[in-house]
Amino acid sequence: MMATSFLASALAERFGLVLRGEDRPVHGVGTLADATAAQLGFLANPRYRTQLAQTRAGVVVLREADAAGFDGTALLARDPYVAYAKIAALFDAKPERAPGVHPAAWVDPAAHVDPTAHVGPHASIGARSRIGAHAVVGPGCVIGDDCTVGEGCELVARVTLVTRVRLGQRVLVHPGAVLGADGFGIAMDAGHWIKVPQLGGVTVGDDCEIGANTTIDRGALEDTVLEADVRLDNQIQIGHNVWIGAHTAMAGCSAVAGSARIGRHCLVGGGAGILGHLEVCDRVVITAMSLVTHSIREPGEYSSGTPLMDNRSWRKSAARFKQLDRIARHGAGGDKDNA
Repeated sequence: MMATSFLASALAERFGLVLRGEDRPVHGVGTLADATAAQLGFLANPRYRTQLAQTRAGVVVLREADAAGFDGTALLARDPYVAYAKIAALFDAKPERAPGVHPAAWVDPAAHVDPTAHVGPHASIGARSRIGAHAVVGPGCVIGDDCTVGEGCELVARVTLVTRVRLGQRVLVHPGAVLGADGFGIAMDAGHWIKVPQLGGVTVGDDCEIGANTTIDRGALEDTVLEADVRLDNQIQIGHNVWIGAHTAMAGCSAVAGSARIGRHCLVGGGAGILGHLEVCDRVVITAMSLVTHSIREPGEYSSGTPLMDNRSWRKSAARFKQLDRIARHGAGGDKDNA
């Protein structure tokens, strides 16, 4: 049974923090603005520094540099947000899932479900698929043929694994996600499209998280691959044969076209797009709404697009965009259009 409260000193010892001030019990977590005297708050973003003086939180996690002048109980952390995440997990009570297959679920006779796994109502598991120990297949999930759900995975609800999808251990997939659908492979033949068979699968490494309504297409020949600890937000599109390196995170509505390769420890902002067959090296940050049109071979932060402005200014700037080529030609040694 999960404990309902923790002493601040116990949290400090457990997570390698420094306790400053009175030792107090913590019964939950909250924001600096809303936390009560029985809760723990945190200060990670400097823009919320002004809330520290008014907070009613019984305990606050913060950096030592931000603790100057704070009279309350503090837990000093090198990274307060990481410390908060670990502490908050102690209060994240998850429902108990009884092992076994719900009577309203369907399991193909050629499939294997570990006795410790949980299969919820109206789930369907196809031929030769395997559900590992302590895995959770939530209500309405559809697992096609030749799929593997590794130990400790959780498919929350209405998740679809179409075919040849292999999940490692402790993978979390949120509702509505579709893994292993056909990649977008078509070829023009005498004025009409013919479909290119998608014969590969999807391989997802350990400890990945896949957001709601995200789609990951299976490969044309080889697998689409997510290495370990990749984190995908909601409504992301991953094309066929994409490879995403370990510990990379992508925000909502971003998209990666087929056969692109993204390195490890990358961050991709919301709404960003990466064209197909490109390579992005390790430790690259792509800011929101950027479009990557060429390979990136040096770590760093990259952006594209035009910042928001009022409509009148935008219309003026748009008219000037059309003159850029003429201006560049003129600056390079005369107006070549009139030469």
